[in-house]
Amino acid sequence: MQATLAHQLDALATWRRGLDKRTAEWAQHLKTFELDADGEAAVLLDAVRQRIKSDRLHVAFVAEFSRGKSELINAIFFADTGRRVLPATPGRTTMCPVEIGYDAAAPSQLALLPIETRLEEMTLAEWRERAERWTRIRLEAQTPAKLTEVLNEVMRTKAVTIDMARQLGLWDDARPDDNPPRVGEGLVEVPAWRHAAINYPHPLLQRGLVVLDTPGLNAIGAEPELTLSLLPSAHAIVFILGADTGVTKSDLHVWRDHLSSPAMTRLVALNKIDTLADPLLTPAEIDLQIESQRQATAQQLGIDAAQVFPVSARQALTARIDGRREMLECSRLLALEQALGQELLPRRHALLKQAVLDVVDAVERGASRRVQDQRVQLADQLHELKGLRGKSSGKASLMVQRVKAEAEDFERGAQKVVAVRSIHVRMLRSQLVALASASLRDDLVAMKATAQSSWLRLGARKAYTELFEQLHARVNTARQQGLEAHEMLAVSFRQLNAEHGFALHLLPPPDLDQCERELRQLESNYGQYLGITNAVKLGDKRFMDQFYRMLMSKLRVAFESASGDIELWHKGASNQLDSQLRDRRQAFVRRQESLERIVGAQGDLESRISELENQERRLQTMAAQTQTMAEKLRLAAREQPSEITAAAAAPPASGDAVLESTSPMGFDVRPHVPAGLYVESHAGVAVQVDTKQVDTGSVDTKRVHYEAALAD
Repeated sequence: MQATLAHQLDALATWRRGLDKRTAEWAQHLKTFELDADGEAAVLLDAVRQRIKSDRLHVAFVAEFSRGKSELINAIFFADTGRRVLPATPGRTTMCPVEIGYDAAAPSQLALLPIETRLEEMTLAEWRERAERWTRIRLEAQTPAKLTEVLNEVMRTKAVTIDMARQLGLWDDARPDDNPPRVGEGLVEVPAWRHAAINYPHPLLQRGLVVLDTPGLNAIGAEPELTLSLLPSAHAIVFILGADTGVTKSDLHVWRDHLSSPAMTRLVALNKIDTLADPLLTPAEIDLQIESQRQATAQQLGIDAAQVFPVSARQALTARIDGRREMLECSRLLALEQALGQELLPRRHALLKQAVLDVVDAVERGASRRVQDQRVQLADQLHELKGLRGKSSGKASLMVQRVKAEAEDFERGAQKVVAVRSIHVRMLRSQLVALASASLRDDLVAMKATAQSSWLRLGARKAYTELFEQLHARVNTARQQGLEAHEMLAVSFRQLNAEHGFALHLLPPPDLDQCERELRQLESNYGQYLGITNAVKLGDKRFMDQFYRMLMSKLRVAFESASGDIELWHKGASNQLDSQLRDRRQAFVRRQESLERIVGAQGDLESRISELENQERRLQTMAAQTQTMAEKLRLAAREQPSEITAAAAAPPASGDAVLESTSPMGFDVRPHVPAGLYVESHAGVAVQVDTKQVDTGSVDTKRVHYEAALAD
């Protein structure tokens, strides 16, 4: 499928694969050379790799009925099947929210949640964990006709009594115009399903795109999960209008009630421009009409005209199925796709890039400290052993006694580390109390009680504002406690470094800015439902209960993420203490054993000195390699996806080369690798290491094979 959006998503996916590969190589390097004894780097690198792999781009398509929304989704994503995949017949089509994505761990299927689940007080996130309540239908992705037949299930409705519709939240006596149609005596037609999820192996979906297809105004307003969670969480929203109808009253309701938050990235598709064709008008006059409708739409919605894109989804779908480039250009779909890509990709690229760069800086500092600490210890041992040249064995015996005394003195001083750890643990617990779920729940319960006690729920907005003031205060308390913990540890680290030659280095504490940003976004997104215009909804117990559950769920995620950052920072400080205590104790043991061997055999002195000098050279090489690999990872993170696309277009060299993966630095073209060999990359050079020897051998054996491979 030749589409700008497809190329841009492919570029982002290629960049992510290369970035993940570089990160994995660096993690292997640190493991091989024991530069991550405390495991902190492995945790950080694994977390960022999971983020790279699991990153998803969520795009929501929102429209009233009969605006051509499903046809637009077909034209952008499913034209390669050669037919319509999502139902797009005249009249009502999609009757429930539909999520379209791909998870390789799950089969291709349509999962449907029955409408009756609205009677139970559970969020959609909770229902996702209840597999037994979903109806699942296998998709035959290679058979478009059968695929379309299965997906028609999202159109299915059922007849229920008015009382049942009222219990389901789909009937409102105060708003008769929005109620579902009657289909018999005392019966009305409602959707059969509350939510649908399509797992479909389409190339764009495999690259991390998730599409949310929403039904019209009535269903949007009736499903709090959609308005309170799915839409605010989307990275971009495409709002579809009809060029033949313009902005109708119901369109304005959808826009003002659900899409008005400035935090949302919104594009408007003015669909069905082909209906404006008139044989009595010239093409220029038709273009003028379209432009006039575009300007009027932007004015009515209160947005810039650059956010409005006239399109013809029907023309675009036909053009792509028939391979008619001229018709595709007439549909103007490419401009919308390009704008969608420009809205999505730079932001996702920037966020992932910064996440990787932050981890690289932290891990490189830790690895450099460990190498430097090992070099300091080696230098001490070399100085000590070189001082024994020409001396008697009695001199060596005296040095053995001195090392023992130093070790005993160190153990007495190490009690300070225990005291620091004890204070550190108390400060961590105190800091986490401010962000605890129990405290958060208490605040929300108090807000709910205050709101419900006010007349017509008019105090809900004030209680809501006070709630977020308390939440911001909690975050500030946690931030202040983090600064106090940092100050205490910094003083302790300086003392330990001075007294025992430690190389402790303390990173700045988490600033919790991300948590603050999430709180502000949640306050804006959810606050719009607590105004005077929503007084009727505020009196609806079902809506408010769902509102509180969803708000609690979102706040808990934000606070748990902040708590995780805090715990990771404290763990990093603690791991440094443990690691350097362990290294010092091992150094005393090695010094004592070395001196005792020399006492027994004076000839071992030169051999031991030579061994230590070789270790020093290896550490120098290791430090240079670590710095080089870190810089390559930084370059990979900063690489622009557009540049990767250009690189990916280059054909591989002829001959026996096989493309394993695309790297941000270019192709890694490697010969066929026999079974049992692991391809390792270092400084841009592919080498082979026997996995059987590496995996089962000692650390020293691993180094020998690794370094031998590098030397080859």
